[in-house]
Amino acid sequence: MTAEVEVVLVRPKEDGNVGAVARLARNFGAARLVFVAPRAGLGPEARRRAMGGLGLLSAARVVPTFAEAIAGADLVVGTTDLSTGRSTAYLRRSVSPERLGEMVRPIVGRVALVFGPEDNGLDRDQLHACDLLVHVPARREFPTLNLSHAAGIVLYAVHRALSLDASEESTPAPEVLSLNGREKELLLARIAELAARTGYPAHKRPGLTLLFRRVLGRSTPTEAEYRMMLGFLRNIDRSLGRRGHGRSS
Repeated sequence: MTAEVEVVLVRPKEDGNVGAVARLARNFGAARLVFVAPRAGLGPEARRRAMGGLGLLSAARVVPTFAEAIAGADLVVGTTDLSTGRSTAYLRRSVSPERLGEMVRPIVGRVALVFGPEDNGLDRDQLHACDLLVHVPARREFPTLNLSHAAGIVLYAVHRALSLDASEESTPAPEVLSLNGREKELLLARIAELAARTGYPAHKRPGLTLLFRRVLGRSTPTEAEYRMMLGFLRNIDRSLGRRGHGRSS
């Protein structure tokens, strides 16, 4: 078993791009398409460009909000045409398509590959909701790729990593990692609660939660690992409760 990849297009603008992405999704084995409030008409031009991906295009799910599009995904991967290597700028800290493929290869779970609109890309709130970002390196003076071209590069990198066959002469394949998006969200919520209880500055808490989301996105912990971390945080919570009770008595 491998990761189940779905392609999420946020407010796509051009019919031709939507059709081309549907074809690429079919080329590279994506399970489904999701459109968030599309501005494209999804008409004859989209169907013409889809070719063998027409089935995926016809079955695409159309939702009004970004939250609905990524609901149920175990790993949400956003794309950005702006990237930084600075360790403190974690909002746009990203990995390459090749690195993304390596990270996704051992995963079993739903992986949402999210592409923003042609004119503006993903907005700040949408970037915040992504567990991981991927950036396609290009010339600094002209770094923005066409939507379908960016989708093709990212989908190819993921497909190539997922389709690598282990030979008898190779070392064992990586251990399968079963992701659980629900456990991830529980852990992030618990971290936010503990930050509030321990007096961590309120204006820094959203950034702290995003930092942990991105660290977890890059490391892709298993469900068992999430449960162990949740257990540890529950122990901390109980310890804080006992201390607070002791002070009040």
